[in-house]
Amino acid sequence: MRQLTLGVRLTDRAVFGNFLEGDNALALAAARSLAQAPGAAGLYLHGMGGSGKSHLLQALCVAVPGAAFLPLGTLAELGPGVLEGAAALPLVAIDDLQQVAGDAAWEQALFGLYNERRGMGMAFAASGPATRILVRLPDLTSRLAALPHFGLRPLDESQQRQALQLRARSRGFELPDETVAFLQRRFPRDMGQLAVILDELDAASLAEQRRVTVPFIRQVLGISD
Repeated sequence: MRQLTLGVRLTDRAVFGNFLEGDNALALAAARSLAQAPGAAGLYLHGMGGSGKSHLLQALCVAVPGAAFLPLGTLAELGPGVLEGAAALPLVAIDDLQQVAGDAAWEQALFGLYNERRGMGMAFAASGPATRILVRLPDLTSRLAALPHFGLRPLDESQQRQALQLRARSRGFELPDETVAFLQRRFPRDMGQLAVILDELDAASLAEQRRVTVPFIRQVLGISD
């Protein structure tokens, strides 16, 4: 498949086991169910940035060998040709669907892909429900709207702390409460951004053989005050 040559990579450690469900237990259960039966009817995830949509889609692709993860936030400008060959794959997970809403070529291509797959083994994620992301092709809107929808809610401060600690443990180190609190104070409480920072700190701690403490964070991230 052409998309495999485009540099699309799954985020390290984006698996079901380190997804803290918070208030999103139903979405997690639906994604797990689709992973166990990728030929079944798909699902549609929606919610604000950092709510876990991309994590669940990537976890699906990790769990289903041969699945394709297509983040349209980065692939949209390449055109719908990136979908070439997707109809034959066991599962296709399309992220950032709102990025191509209103683009006639993309909408027609997605409609064609949906029909080729007959809606089976497809997962979508977008900023809002299918009827609210300004898709102009009525037939595509109706197909998307027919999928089981799950709205994801961002983690609250306490849940976010647990999620970061769970992610850290999955990478083999502990993240004390005071360290997480420092990160939450100094950076936007966006789970996606904090996860990227945590990955950077993990790489630095491995290189220097040091624990991830507040002084170490200050050093690595260049925080002076």
